[in-house]
Amino acid sequence: MARDYYGLLGVDKNASDTELKRAYRKLARKYHPDVNPDEAAQNKFKEISAAYEVLSDPEKRRIVDLGGDPLESGGGGGNGFGGYSGFGGLGDVFEAFFGGGGASRGPVGRVRPGSDSLLRMRLDLSECATGVTKHVTVDTAVLCDRCQGRGTNGDSKPMTCDTCGGHGEVQSVQRSLLGQVMTSRPCPTCRGVGEVIPDPCHQCGGDGRVRDRRDIAVKIPAGVAEGMRVRLAAQGEVGPGGGPAGDLYVEVHEQPHEIFTRDGDDLHCTVSVPMVDAALGTTVPVEAILDGATDITVSPGTQPDTVVTLRGHGMPHLRSGVRGDLHAHIKVVVPEKLDHHETDLLRKFKERRDREAAEVRPAHGHAGGGLFSRLRDTFTGR
Repeated sequence: MARDYYGLLGVDKNASDTELKRAYRKLARKYHPDVNPDEAAQNKFKEISAAYEVLSDPEKRRIVDLGGDPLESGGGGGNGFGGYSGFGGLGDVFEAFFGGGGASRGPVGRVRPGSDSLLRMRLDLSECATGVTKHVTVDTAVLCDRCQGRGTNGDSKPMTCDTCGGHGEVQSVQRSLLGQVMTSRPCPTCRGVGEVIPDPCHQCGGDGRVRDRRDIAVKIPAGVAEGMRVRLAAQGEVGPGGGPAGDLYVEVHEQPHEIFTRDGDDLHCTVSVPMVDAALGTTVPVEAILDGATDITVSPGTQPDTVVTLRGHGMPHLRSGVRGDLHAHIKVVVPEKLDHHETDLLRKFKERRDREAAEVRPAHGHAGGGLFSRLRDTFTGR
């Protein structure tokens, strides 16, 4: 029985060449062995590859449309799909089939920009608030001071690569479902540069740069927060061939503070106040980050979990200098142990409060009762 080649690609019998190619491209990306190493996927890839090879050939497609199978004659080997496992790497096949092919990209150039570098720096809350300048030592690539980035020894000069003829890449012909396909690879001799240095610099080996340690002053602005990065232009690695240096990024890691918790530009802290002070009112000194000793005013009758806010006593906003707020969360502390005198005073205080509460409580039927009392008497007939 003839195989359903159209069904394997998921197209109908009237599909155009463009539709066939689009369907095969979609399935190949899913089932190619370099993408999906599962054995079932590999078999599926062989099937769809054979189906595309048949349907993209007008003569073989005509045989299929007449109800035959062009691969039953043994051209496919074994079960008809065994001859399509000879693919190279995914990049080679997809580049040749989906675009690129033998198109030349030319040499990459020996002088190239350097990579960016990342450095992590731990700062405490005070340093984040005021800003700080710190000196750090980085291990990075710097310009070779012997050849000044040229990569050559003395007066010697680079020469055109004999392997690629200065093109920076070599081409080869591979067989695929589409026939013979021209592919391009970076030249293994010059690594895509197109030229070689026969007499390289004895210090950098022709790279134009060497590894070294540098001391850098990093200025951290006021108001930085966790995860922010400070960019130092051209302080990263020098590029190959003495190319321009990349940037150095310093990432801030803010250490937890023992008193304050940061929320953006606002600061939060907990202030413990004795029960009597909360009832009578008091002031509590707090050592603020930027303002030194700052008094938190606790009003008489302050309840637990009250938040006292000091405007403009928080962290400075980055680059604007406008400061956030300081929020003091009041924690009322009840004494755990009382002596006889303290217990006596509290009992007398409680008795007095109870008497005052009883005096203001309205008696039933009192002529001077409140509105609710009069309404109650009206409806009850009193």
